[in-house]
Amino acid sequence: MPADPTPTVSVVVPVRDDARALDVCLSLLARQTVAPLEVVVVDNASSDASAAVAHRWGAVVVGEPRVGIPAAAAAGYDAAKGNVIARLDADSRPGPHWVSMIVERMAADPELDAITGTGQFHDLPRGLRTASCLVYLGAYYALAHLALGHTALWGSCMAMRSRTWQAARRDAVREDPEVHDDLDLAFRCGPARRIRLLHSWRVGVSARSLRGRRQRRRRLRRAWHTLRLNWQVSPPWDRWWRRLRRPGSSLTRVEASRRGRVRHRGHRR
Repeated sequence: MPADPTPTVSVVVPVRDDARALDVCLSLLARQTVAPLEVVVVDNASSDASAAVAHRWGAVVVGEPRVGIPAAAAAGYDAAKGNVIARLDADSRPGPHWVSMIVERMAADPELDAITGTGQFHDLPRGLRTASCLVYLGAYYALAHLALGHTALWGSCMAMRSRTWQAARRDAVREDPEVHDDLDLAFRCGPARRIRLLHSWRVGVSARSLRGRRQRRRRLRRAWHTLRLNWQVSPPWDRWWRRLRRPGSSLTRVEASRRGRVRHRGHRR
């Protein structure tokens, strides 16, 4: 595959009634060592000053009246102009080299379709911030990998090529607010896409989405709902089989080696 031009990065941030957190996120994006091409803030029917905050920081503001992260994120991806589309949540806190890491990794590997990162909970006690997030994300990435047959995406810290979104956008769920949009997008990318988890690429995030039994149950319900929807299209055993049969996989290398040995024995006879 020919090399892409130097990556231009559009950062998409969906937001709904989260002006204070968005202000912090955009202030950190303004301090990047490599500036993004644009920041696209998707105002998801907010009733607070989220849109005004986005305008004040010079972001491109896209309105999405359908309430739900799937619709908001997709609207942002559609509006993005960069050849790489990055994604943060309004409560994400990227470090100064967050965008430069995207540019570096995407420029170094033209066949890489997407990258995804890790984080720490910035609003927990200092001794629990990194460890608790590692447990949470470790479980998410491990279980999602089994369900997908490949690496998942985490919406609080991810980036994909625009061509990857164009290939997946028609099938990505937009209308159902109870779908985990990042997990659904990873499903739609499929086992043939190259998604890499970068452990050193991280952001701060709020632990508020995990506080309380009701919140945790809601997230688990959404995860199971997303899995059921996608498994109706492509169950995990089918996805793993397609991954193992793909050129360059361990299974195809074993088969090629076996065929080579058979041909060599036949030649000797």
